[in-house]
Amino acid sequence: MGSLEIKNFGILGHPVGHSLSPQMYEAAFKAAGFPNYNYIPLSIQAGKLFMAVEGIRGLGFRGVNVTIPHKTTISKYLDAIDSDAMVIGAVNTVVNDGGMLTGYNTDVSGFLAALAEANFLPEDCHAVMLGAGGAARAILWGLCKKKAEFITIGARNPQKAQALANDFLPYGHAEGFDWHSDEFKDMLQTADILINTTPLGMFPQVDDMPPIDLKLLPEGALVYDIIYNPIETKLLRTAKELGFPTLDGLSMLLLQGKESYRLYTGEIPDMEIMRKTLEKYLSTK
Repeated sequence: MGSLEIKNFGILGHPVGHSLSPQMYEAAFKAAGFPNYNYIPLSIQAGKLFMAVEGIRGLGFRGVNVTIPHKTTISKYLDAIDSDAMVIGAVNTVVNDGGMLTGYNTDVSGFLAALAEANFLPEDCHAVMLGAGGAARAILWGLCKKKAEFITIGARNPQKAQALANDFLPYGHAEGFDWHSDEFKDMLQTADILINTTPLGMFPQVDDMPPIDLKLLPEGALVYDIIYNPIETKLLRTAKELGFPTLDGLSMLLLQGKESYRLYTGEIPDMEIMRKTLEKYLSTK
């Protein structure tokens, strides 16, 4: 398997100390018989990004994952960008082929694969999405790709929500709302799925949740939170208590990781090992 060859991977972000990617990939590399594959957290401040990308080239890193705050800015330093990353306007995976750096966005395939695992088909659905930030763009693109009939975007800032909807006009039907407005509350009543893309409820602020009345949702609507730390957010706990089916963010994290791993190695990782590793680290937090 060429396992004695040293290959380096990493995650670029600032901060990166909270990232679980190193544990997840190291466990997968070890299980696949790649003991000389290293995965290194690389804390890079915004102004140093160009130097960091050149460093990846110079040091011969095989690939890196990219997280906040570099997902949108890194594109201009790469040689090529995959079509998903181009539409979303964000890169979360960079593959180095002999000095040629290509950017990908595996969040969209991770999101869609997680929905498929939950037996939810986005085709012709009415999706309500909370938040209009970076994560929302990949989710919105996934819904457009799968031909969701209508996407309602609810956010604290309705101008930002509408601007996001306008960006995707060529691809699907979306509209932005203030999530406190009566119009938005009306939209909740016909939702097939509610997706939280905001950080509300993420560790350590685990008592937060988006200001949404879940009782307005129709029976059987899927409530999906892409946060994975904690695995069960206050939003999901509340939804479960009300009898709604729920989906947590761990599947999307694992499945986007699976796609990045495939881009890096050409192989499919041991998903069970990756899941157990993440669950172990999350349960100790």
